[in-house]
Amino acid sequence: MTSKSDFRTYLYLNHNQFIIYVAEILTNEKIYFEKFEIEENIKELKFSKLNEFLNFNIFKIEKKLNNFIKDIYVILDSKEFHSIKLSIKKDNNGNSINSDTLIHPLNDLKNLCQSNLQNKKIIHFLIEKYVIDNKSYTTLPEKINCNIFSLDTEFICLSKNLIENIEKILNKYHISLNQILSASYVEKFKDNSDSTIFTTASRIISGHNSNEVLLIGKINKKQGFFERFFNFFN
Repeated sequence: MTSKSDFRTYLYLNHNQFIIYVAEILTNEKIYFEKFEIEENIKELKFSKLNEFLNFNIFKIEKKLNNFIKDIYVILDSKEFHSIKLSIKKDNNGNSINSDTLIHPLNDLKNLCQSNLQNKKIIHFLIEKYVIDNKSYTTLPEKINCNIFSLDTEFICLSKNLIENIEKILNKYHISLNQILSASYVEKFKDNSDSTIFTTASRIISGHNSNEVLLIGKINKKQGFFERFFNFFN
């Protein structure tokens, strides 16, 4: 039997294509791959087709693994993603600035973003720029003191209704939604070492982007998906 910790299952979705992909976590070696093309000229996800696609593949995968799929990472290509940019400025009184220093301002930004969201959830939380004593940085410098710093951030959000519809389909197969990733965001980090978008997604999930505040999903046995909590600079 393949241990749950040995493999990771991905589901790539857009309006005209579904892909399910299973790979070993340590090696990224492909275990299973299946693609379905939708020939109809539609502009949104066809959930009835998605249900048929999963119904055809989940049992085959679980039989091959000799194990159940407990959760899935969804890579979503959709125009329903919405970007919100926010900044915050803080006095630091000449003290050292590090990841611990940023926890409270990042949390303030997250709360501000959520308070302005209407029926949307945060999918990616990104730090675009650090301004430390009027000097800009793309990454957080090590061992630096400052009087004032500011953070420019971007939140990539998605409709709660779309997330819930994806969850409902997965729940039919007793599978939880582990995490949604924006396909366009993942594609930005693809390099020559990545053979597929799934290997790139694996690096993103593992914290490849040091400027992403990682969102860790809690899985609940009854509901399958809970509000995310923040793990700063995991």
